[in-house]
Amino acid sequence: MRRLRGVSRSATVSPSSPRLAPLIAVITAALSGVLAGLALTTTTPVAGIAEVDTAVRVGLPLARAALDLAAVAAIGCAILPLLAGDRVPSSSARVFAQARLGVAMSALVWAVAALASLVLQAAEYRPGRGALSFADLRSYVETVAAGKALLVVAGFALTQALLALAAARLGHRVPPELVVGAGLFALLPLPVTGHAGDSHFAEYAMLLLELHIVSVVAWTGGLGALIALAPRNRSLLATALPRFSRLATACLAVAAATGVLNGVVEFVQHPTVALWPGLFTTAYGQLLLGKVVALAVVAALGGYTRWKLMPGVVRHKRTALAAFSVVELSVMGLAYGLAAVLSRTPLV
Repeated sequence: MRRLRGVSRSATVSPSSPRLAPLIAVITAALSGVLAGLALTTTTPVAGIAEVDTAVRVGLPLARAALDLAAVAAIGCAILPLLAGDRVPSSSARVFAQARLGVAMSALVWAVAALASLVLQAAEYRPGRGALSFADLRSYVETVAAGKALLVVAGFALTQALLALAAARLGHRVPPELVVGAGLFALLPLPVTGHAGDSHFAEYAMLLLELHIVSVVAWTGGLGALIALAPRNRSLLATALPRFSRLATACLAVAAATGVLNGVVEFVQHPTVALWPGLFTTAYGQLLLGKVVALAVVAALGGYTRWKLMPGVVRHKRTALAAFSVVELSVMGLAYGLAAVLSRTPLV
């Protein structure tokens, strides 16, 4: 009887149950980053110029942060089956089912966040004119490239959600690469409507920014999916973590290089603000420095995981992987919050 009771208790807390700690850590850190970024970019109202409502000013970076985090979750959950490779442990079936559900739910949130951003940006485009109408939204989409981009993002996110639901029913008859591809396509439209689109080096800057975003999303999402969905599945972790470590190393190199180059390009092409001391005296430069510091901390944590913790994981030993990964994801979330504000901060 004691053995039966023990079995029933362990079945209640399944080894493959998702962990909420990574999700809570990322969301809390991202909100902190948004609030810190808004505090840095607060300006004194200018007489005679219509001011954007506070709800719009605060809501826009929050919606953008929600959009970014949903994209990370959707692509991370979609990548998880690819990290496992062909030699999938038999105990991982439930984990992959949860991953497909995670893709569907996250992609739906991604689409909703994109549409919310569209409404808020349309309101920002016409400050002080009362409630928005459908005609206002249509005019914004027809006039402003960012409006078209957000509609495309919502469309691809919905496509990814439908593919994930189909994969949940049909399994590997829906290729996981197709689900990942739909998410990656949804990442591409927005970068071309930001700072990079106004640069004298627009083509190169947009390419760098898209590489930066794809690498950071794959890195953060892959780690989050591993820690949230397979925290106690040692067979899956032993197989997937080395693969993810190689992916994360490549993503770190690309993210660092493209992030620095994009920041330098912004200063180089600006007619009045120089890199020095603008990096320390402007809100744009301070937010950029905040992202660089966060990237350095994440790189240090990732290095410790790879060289100190991963050998134990591969040998199916108990490690502090989950704790270190939650800290790493928290720093990543802070960087996402800062980036959400940075994407809307002019260099002045």
